[in-house]
Amino acid sequence: MKFYSDEDAELSLLEGKTVGFVGYGNQGRSQALNLRDSGVSVIVGNPCDSYADQAKQDGMEVVTIAEAVRRSDIIPILIPDELQPDVYAKEIAPNLRPGQALDFAHGYNIHFGLIRPPAEVDVILVAPRMIGVQVRRSFELGGGVPAFVGVWQDATKTAWDTALAFAKGIGATRAGVIPSTFQEETELDLFSEQALWPERGYSPEAVVMELYGSGEGAEVFREMVHTGFFRQMKFHSQTSQYGMLTSFGKLSSDDLKQNFQAALDRIRSGTFAREFLAEQRQGYPVFRRLREQAIQHPLNDAEDRLRPVLESTFKAGGHGGAASAS
Repeated sequence: MKFYSDEDAELSLLEGKTVGFVGYGNQGRSQALNLRDSGVSVIVGNPCDSYADQAKQDGMEVVTIAEAVRRSDIIPILIPDELQPDVYAKEIAPNLRPGQALDFAHGYNIHFGLIRPPAEVDVILVAPRMIGVQVRRSFELGGGVPAFVGVWQDATKTAWDTALAFAKGIGATRAGVIPSTFQEETELDLFSEQALWPERGYSPEAVVMELYGSGEGAEVFREMVHTGFFRQMKFHSQTSQYGMLTSFGKLSSDDLKQNFQAALDRIRSGTFAREFLAEQRQGYPVFRRLREQAIQHPLNDAEDRLRPVLESTFKAGGHGGAASAS
């Protein structure tokens, strides 16, 4: 499998184009700032909320999502998975035009058919294998984080080159990107969150990247030192949190292999996506209950008591400060 670096991507392909970010959360903010620092024209489509306030403080032009779609050539959709289908139907789809590119950092809604773009637009995947704050932090230090890059629909016949250029703009090609598919990225991402070692039917390079090669796992454990085992989940999507919480109790069984296979079957068959969609429509009753149970877990109290020791140990190891939510 070929790995792609800076030499394989042409940032000049983004010259004269506008990238309109839908959402300005952990990934949205980091990717938007990185692209802007790379000389790319960036605007942000977001409702009037704290994320929009942050974007304005960062010097971004903030407009409605509909206007961002109309004015942009590339549209990264970086709002939470569960919000994407409704926002897409109401504000994105009616404003699309042929030749634009929709970019996703997670293949979930495309793979499971919850978003169905028209045939006249490119649909690409640029999926950093790292929490958003580290995407920005690494870029500022002159490096980058690895990413999966893929194409689901190539209407213009230039979708792959656009995806690589975008990956270069956010710094991913500094670390290296590998080709993947929306299906592979989605299933590996969900399985690594809900079980552990994904292996069957996926490229070994993608498995290495997802499990430990990107360093995301180390960043997650590092964040646990500062905020706690359960409390660090706030840095992850609700899809991730729901998957982890509904699978957590099953991992204590003796037959881990059987449970891992069941988790993978649940993802591949689309059962998890249907279950999560039903959970959303019901107002997240199971998710809220499980999250409350996690916050009440005695492990949290133990962490609070150990916090001075954990922080001291962390600093002694030469690591940087904790990531912060955006």
